[in-house]
Amino acid sequence: MNDSIEMINVSKSFRGKNVLINVSLTARPGEILCLLGPSGSGKTTLIRLITGSLKPDSGEIMVGKKRMPDLSVSRNIGFMPQFDAVYNDLTGIENLIFFGRLFRLQNQFLRNRVHECLRLVDLLEDKNLLVGKYSGGMKKRLSLAIALLHDPGILLLDEPTVGIDPVLRKTIWAQFESLRLAGKTIVVSTHVMDEAARCQRAALIYNGRLIENDSLENLTAKTKAGHLEELFFKA
Repeated sequence: MNDSIEMINVSKSFRGKNVLINVSLTARPGEILCLLGPSGSGKTTLIRLITGSLKPDSGEIMVGKKRMPDLSVSRNIGFMPQFDAVYNDLTGIENLIFFGRLFRLQNQFLRNRVHECLRLVDLLEDKNLLVGKYSGGMKKRLSLAIALLHDPGILLLDEPTVGIDPVLRKTIWAQFESLRLAGKTIVVSTHVMDEAARCQRAALIYNGRLIENDSLENLTAKTKAGHLEELFFKA
């Protein structure tokens, strides 16, 4: 399956306010694309447009050569929202089983994936605890496990490591790299500059506009001190 993502002159507004303005961007299998920008820059809206949960006002979004929204494509997307989409009155493992069945995973394969994803986000010991008793960081990790559960070809991760301790963050980014090497298409949004250094390409978004889109090497070469913040100051 072609798991590339192509955004062509995409614009979106809410209540007359422009949130994204003529954004053109491509994400390819085998790379991590970082959407980098301050809060309110349009990163979350862009991810929601890729998932098909929003329609652009103009332009188009192609995922795997199909125009979004398209339900057949959505099944190949793992989406981790910025805010935790989990059920507090279920345990961690019950949340994963519930979402696994929505993804139509069955029997032993579902059990294997649940165990693997719990292990990956370091929640095996807390799998039988009600999610309402989880810390914020634990809920974030559970949301990531849900996004990975059905082994999608495309991962859209909206600020996936916010509230996660540095040690586990390092482990999770190592897993992102492993998934990239396995050929996944990964889009990660963040406002943390040092996380961009873990990606192959960065798209800098400011006030709804794409101000830069290049490899990390080329972007840092455009700065005096090698800090991506400088590019935002220029904008």
